[in-house]
Amino acid sequence: MYASFFGLQHEPFSIAPDPRFLYMSERHREALAHLMYGIRGNGGFVLLTGEIGAGKTTVCRAFLEQVPADCEVAYIFNPKLTVHELLKAVCDEFGVAAPAAGTPGVTVQDYVEPLNRHLLATHAAGRKSILIIDEAQNLEPEVLEQLRLLTNLETAERKLLQIMLIGQPELRDMVARPELEQLAQRIVARCHLGPLSAAETAQYVLHRMRVAGLGAASPFTARQLLQIHKLTGGVPRRINLLCDRSLLGAYSRGQAQVDAQGVRSAANEVFDKRRVRMVSERREFRRQLAWGVGIATVAVAVGFGLSVWHAGTQGGGVVGADAGPDLARSATDRVSNPNVAVNLASTAVADLAATAPSERPSPTADNSRDGLAARPLGPSDPIIGWGDEASALRVLARQWGIDLLAGEGCDATRRVGVACYRTQASVVLARQLDRPALIRLAGTPTGAGQHALLLGIDGQQAVMELPQGRVSLPLAGLAVHWRGDYVTLWRSPEGLLGPNPTPAGKAWLDETLQRLPDLAGVALGASQEARLQARLQAFQLTQGLQPDGKVGPVTLMRLNQAAGVPEPRLEHAATAGAN
Repeated sequence: MYASFFGLQHEPFSIAPDPRFLYMSERHREALAHLMYGIRGNGGFVLLTGEIGAGKTTVCRAFLEQVPADCEVAYIFNPKLTVHELLKAVCDEFGVAAPAAGTPGVTVQDYVEPLNRHLLATHAAGRKSILIIDEAQNLEPEVLEQLRLLTNLETAERKLLQIMLIGQPELRDMVARPELEQLAQRIVARCHLGPLSAAETAQYVLHRMRVAGLGAASPFTARQLLQIHKLTGGVPRRINLLCDRSLLGAYSRGQAQVDAQGVRSAANEVFDKRRVRMVSERREFRRQLAWGVGIATVAVAVGFGLSVWHAGTQGGGVVGADAGPDLARSATDRVSNPNVAVNLASTAVADLAATAPSERPSPTADNSRDGLAARPLGPSDPIIGWGDEASALRVLARQWGIDLLAGEGCDATRRVGVACYRTQASVVLARQLDRPALIRLAGTPTGAGQHALLLGIDGQQAVMELPQGRVSLPLAGLAVHWRGDYVTLWRSPEGLLGPNPTPAGKAWLDETLQRLPDLAGVALGASQEARLQARLQAFQLTQGLQPDGKVGPVTLMRLNQAAGVPEPRLEHAATAGAN
């Protein structure tokens, strides 16, 4: 439903185990390695456990795709069976003829003997036999004991059957029971599949979006990805549910990005209300704690400042008596006016408020031009643009304060350190790059100019500059005329681009990344070079870009936007008078 709105070919968060969307975190790869070890092992049990939705079935499917050709696999996915029913199911999976479960007079041996003959024949042919039991927490203790007895089928060299048990965490408790001690001793490998970390959650979301066809920045910001991790606990199935509903909500509201309220609303729809409330209460507690500590610190600072001022106004006092004359002079210089201490305290409170995530504004350059009306157009109304790109480019360059001569193109902008960026874009990418752009139109009247300037996108309306003035039209109408040709301008700090950035360029990049609150704690303790690289890759990851650690045009545009660097931005249709 929402896929095309976000520039996707498929909906990315279906809970169906589609192999195209397979994402293997470090934990998943470790679990897969344990299963692969079981193939090389000499019989016994391999135990894989994990929470509901942690990806056990995903790992199992990946394992089945990598099973060597010399292995014969039996897979039981519904093990809530009696001993006879399970043995019959195993025989059926291996293609062994056996009596139906419940047949009068049939014993366990009537299943085990033909199964043993088959396993011996398989071994003689140089092949291995593997039994996988999914949802193994549903096995009854007597059925588990029978499975242990199957591992007694062996030759002089090796066991004939390798058994892999996959289940929820309670499976670990089951095999730890005293009556199953002998089975526990035959477990040759154990692995528990835990939830994804915050970083892995972000990578997981980005991976699925890319597989679904994302070619621009992700609709999920770094802060929303962290919010999703907290609400889901890093469990992939929960992530899928929450992201799917969040995208649907953003689509219904015409938003190109998912915001915090959208994630919370989606969580209230798909999760237990108690879980959402618990996460919100923890977040509110941490926020209040931070405010409390900050206010207490400010109060101490105010009290200290006023006491110093009082001592200074009494002609000497504690600072002058106990400290040297330089320190005393410094202190009285700072507090000779009692308003200084109060101003310092007020500044501290303001700084504290500025660092509160819920209060921090999103920095964007305001280049809207209030009062300039845009003439509304319908989807079928003709659009007559500039006949050549250079004429439209001159109008775009003026947004950057650049005056081009008639006929000058992109090469001419480089003399002032600005370059053209060309790509095939969608409305979503245009929104995310958030800057005026030259677009090439199709379907215009014969002989009419095809170049226009895209100035604003808001909700379902677009605002364009044409030779005859401003026009606004629904995005559906824009889709009729625009096939994706897109040109915008961008500027790079000196010494940043190229294979060998200068120290000045690196310093600008490091300082800009440090100003982004979501990256402040990345790679602490690492060298300056490693920290810079890690922060840049983390930023690219949250923006839906390839995390290659290189500063290209799109990375720089998104970085400037996130850091609030003043640049021309798209206007809101409402402020442009688009109706």
